[in-house]
Amino acid sequence: MRGAPANETSRSVLAPVRAVFRAVVVTVVPDARQLDEPSWLALEELVEDALEIRRPALRGQLQLFLRVIQWLPVVRYGRTFVALRDEERSRILRYMQDHPVERIRCGFWGLRTLAFLGYYGRLEGAHAIGYAPDPRGWEVKR
Repeated sequence: MRGAPANETSRSVLAPVRAVFRAVVVTVVPDARQLDEPSWLALEELVEDALEIRRPALRGQLQLFLRVIQWLPVVRYGRTFVALRDEERSRILRYMQDHPVERIRCGFWGLRTLAFLGYYGRLEGAHAIGYAPDPRGWEVKR
């Protein structure tokens, strides 16, 4: 939400579920652990920008899905997602990735895509994987 006035922060999709979103991101992209706060904010801004053009219902579903991810582990581990160890978080996300209910699998893959978009969409993330776009196109020899 580039340039959004401070009084529009309530429009943020991620703000109410920031902790669980960040926990998902570091589980999906372990290098995200190294991010400082400005880098996290840049990552979240990219994700918010992508969500801004989506239907309000979808944004609400994403928040609900993140809340489900937060509380689902309480049944098995007695702790919320953000309180789990790395391997336990990975287990929960693998469960959702391979879930028999298609809607849950789709929700996971959409969330994973947002995590990648936010991390690798930042200039530093793109450079980390050697991505250097050229206005002349893909055929340019490097």
